[in-house]
Amino acid sequence: MKEREELPSRSSATIDHSQLSFSCSRVLLLTCSPFLLFSRSLVLLWFFLPKPWRRQRFCSIAPGSFAKKPTVMAKYKTEDLLQQLRTDVERIRAAAQFFKDADKHKMAYTPNAAQQWSVVQILEHLNAYGRFYLPAIEKAMTERPTSKSAWFSSGFWGDYFTKSMKPVNVYEVKNKMKAMKTYTFPNSLNVETVLNEFAQQQDELLRLIDLSQHVNMEEVRVPITISKLIKLKLGDALRFLVAHEQRHMLQARNMLKSTGVATDRFPVIVEVNRTQGQQQAASLA
Repeated sequence: MKEREELPSRSSATIDHSQLSFSCSRVLLLTCSPFLLFSRSLVLLWFFLPKPWRRQRFCSIAPGSFAKKPTVMAKYKTEDLLQQLRTDVERIRAAAQFFKDADKHKMAYTPNAAQQWSVVQILEHLNAYGRFYLPAIEKAMTERPTSKSAWFSSGFWGDYFTKSMKPVNVYEVKNKMKAMKTYTFPNSLNVETVLNEFAQQQDELLRLIDLSQHVNMEEVRVPITISKLIKLKLGDALRFLVAHEQRHMLQARNMLKSTGVATDRFPVIVEVNRTQGQQQAASLA
């Protein structure tokens, strides 16, 4: 007579819940770890930046060589840097006044709404950045009070962002970038409201620049819009914010000019009579 096969006992078929719980905990720990979140932020940052910068900034490959391109960070006297930032913001304020005196209908005009922003859309884009950075800068200075420093050395990312954003031509912006959807706005904006907020933000930016002279601009760190896990030195955050405004003020000037408005008296936004190397040499002298 054939023996009956012995069925597996219930205890041997039971799932080890303690082991399953441990495995789930490990999965949650790995997927929610700060390291993984930071890595995702870097990936997002990589795809956000212009492609030429990805190729040229990090590595310069010569025939038969894979040596990295040496990167020299910008260094400034703190007083000189702050004074330059004040001068730049004052010019932006003068440009804002030029827009206030312009025809409001042309401020809201764009020949191709799908491809180009009107002047008021450009200014609202800057307002949105100001709503993030201005409170973040003030919060960073108050949360970490430090003593002032005579010199400021730019960080890698801060110098990178500023150079990629700052115009090198007084007439046009050549390196085009695509704005994030959260910082794009419809053309149904109130021109007067947008202009008033922009002017108020420039006053606030000047106030924060004055406060910056009392802290160490290298030690105070400010988060960026792409990810709050990435933080810039205070000096770099101010440089980037001003360069971003300069970039879009030129864009707004060109858009207004395309509507037939004379822009001969539009304030000079960017000085290009000296190279960056000459400016650094002058600050170190």
